[in-house]
Amino acid sequence: MTVLLDHPTAPAAEPRRPADERVPAARDPFIDLLRVFGMALIVFQHWTIPVISYDGDRLTTGNALSTPGVWVVTWISQVMPLVFFAGGAANAISFGRWAGPPQRWLATRLRRLAWPLLPLAAVWIPLPQLLLELGVPEQPLTVGSRLTGQLLWFLAVYLIAVTATPYALRLHERYGVLVPVALAAGAVLTDVARFSTGFEAAGYVNVVFVWLAVHQLGFFYVQGRLRRPWLSALGGFGTAALLVAFGPYPGSMIGLPGAAVSNMAPPTLAMLAVGVGQVGLAVLLRPWLVRLRTGRLLAWAGPRIMTVYLWHMPALIAVSGVVVVLLGIDTPAPGSAFWLAGWPGWFGLLCLVLWLLVKVFARFETPPALPYGELGWGSILGAAALAGGGVLTLTVGGFAPGAGPFLALLALLGGLLITGPRARV
Repeated sequence: MTVLLDHPTAPAAEPRRPADERVPAARDPFIDLLRVFGMALIVFQHWTIPVISYDGDRLTTGNALSTPGVWVVTWISQVMPLVFFAGGAANAISFGRWAGPPQRWLATRLRRLAWPLLPLAAVWIPLPQLLLELGVPEQPLTVGSRLTGQLLWFLAVYLIAVTATPYALRLHERYGVLVPVALAAGAVLTDVARFSTGFEAAGYVNVVFVWLAVHQLGFFYVQGRLRRPWLSALGGFGTAALLVAFGPYPGSMIGLPGAAVSNMAPPTLAMLAVGVGQVGLAVLLRPWLVRLRTGRLLAWAGPRIMTVYLWHMPALIAVSGVVVVLLGIDTPAPGSAFWLAGWPGWFGLLCLVLWLLVKVFARFETPPALPYGELGWGSILGAAALAGGGVLTLTVGGFAPGAGPFLALLALLGGLLITGPRARV
């Protein structure tokens, strides 16, 4: 797994800002494009790969990528590594330009992540109970409620990355390439412990090692220190191929039904290798990508990207509930003539529902501008822990009826209240 980077010759005088670029550009169209492209591909994949059927009692969900040989597509379509890489670059740019206390930067980021979750919780906490009272079958409703929460794992992990950013940038300025190398070594040791003992839960330590390693690469990009991206692409994808061929890793970079091992939950060294390959490929294509006329698209999508991520699964659940459960029309076999003929209508209907949801909920992307006071490190870390605990609770249990969603909402509100306005003395 190869990433060629320039090691810094000396630590910066102000470690919060990159050594080579004191004040990075406010926006980088390449990073913005990666974020929007990554989110669009996530939505496209989630809407395209489900194989859904209902027998009048149970809703079953399959995966079109379970087809033999199709797993290789996931080495490109699993874009979460690019999303974390773009997030690392965006955080480095934002923090590098920040003139105030780092705690205030963290509070601002925390509010932007947690605030859009409030309308999602306000809708989905009472909705399952209401639909049950109206006679909707419990099993498909539980499936949909859980899936809506499970996709929030990304926010839980990204919150860790954001909270770690001030510390990670200091380590980056002092140790440079040794930081992602150390994180990769942690991923190796974690996989060794996981596969040698058979204790699958041990693998979840890689949630930190794998995703923070990719996030850290974004710091090098901001400084223009990612060198020879073609070699990083070949090294990353080549290492992943060797790990799949000779190791315990499956070929697919997304979890597949019935698979004994997943590269995604928890993430593995193979996922990190694919992430390095994707970063190298993306940087290699950067000169061509930044010439695309995407300005209007990015201007529209950027302020709505969180809403799209949070509500694209509820859109799928709503359409599936009507088409599959209510009308009894199962999704056709992937690649069949019926699937190809019906896919445009299916996709168009999903886009329409999501467009309506975005029209309603995009206003919650930006938290209210209030006269916020100063926070100490204890307060802001406590707020991050509460918000992260709330998101994690929803990731594990979803919005299925019970106490879990209420406790998650209380934790989110608690985290936001800690960052709220404070009287000035």
